[in-house]
Amino acid sequence: MEPVVGIFQSRADAERAIQKLYALGIPNTRIGLLTPGTSEKNVKKSIPVTDAEPPGIGKALGATVGGAMGVAGGATVGAAVASLFVPGVGPVIAGGLIGAALLGAGGAATGLAAGEAVEEKLSDGLPHDELFLYEDALRHGKTVLVAFAEEPTSAEQARNALAEANAESVDAAREAWWLGLRNAEAEHLKLKGGDFTQDEVSYRRGFEAALHPQSRGKSFSERQAQLSQSFGEVSSTESFRHGYDRGQAYQQKVTETRKV
Repeated sequence: MEPVVGIFQSRADAERAIQKLYALGIPNTRIGLLTPGTSEKNVKKSIPVTDAEPPGIGKALGATVGGAMGVAGGATVGAAVASLFVPGVGPVIAGGLIGAALLGAGGAATGLAAGEAVEEKLSDGLPHDELFLYEDALRHGKTVLVAFAEEPTSAEQARNALAEANAESVDAAREAWWLGLRNAEAEHLKLKGGDFTQDEVSYRRGFEAALHPQSRGKSFSERQAQLSQSFGEVSSTESFRHGYDRGQAYQQKVTETRKV
């Protein structure tokens, strides 16, 4: 399975993309949708929960999914939908098991929606290292769609379908995100005695490594062994370490801005 991700300025575009994915034969069990802009009060009204479930997480079927997500044209994303409050983002509707699993990996949920489970081969392939980009998109009112294609040809068709529906690619979103931070980070490294022109790549890798769900809130020393395994020798450079520390500070800052 290969993940395909699109970031949309509007939920309507994302819903149109879902229909295109259905036409390609990608079932709703392999599609997840993350969308902001729904208040917690409205979410709780739309999604039934039981006493045994955590607050804000419930199961909805058919028209209830469509009503909760405002889905046009009957584009329901699976039988599960979760209402989550994501620190630094705010209320988010996670449609489909994949959507719930992605945010759950970041500590936003106590489990998958409705107690269901994503099949193992999909769970292993969830792009958790890109979660910070999805969160940034949600903070800016955008909608994120994640789908899994069975093989490379289907994945390419899916990417083309998302592009036709006005999706922004993850690569484009990543570069735009970094461009917004770049000048401040260059100045910070200069104050630390570093050369941003020379060290930007390693500094940025450290910064992004700090935003991985498994790194959040953990010091460099706590994660050093895992970082060394993932990034090799670059993780031992001073610029990578500076980037990691700044990434931690960035994550704390954006989390504090929308704290409950």
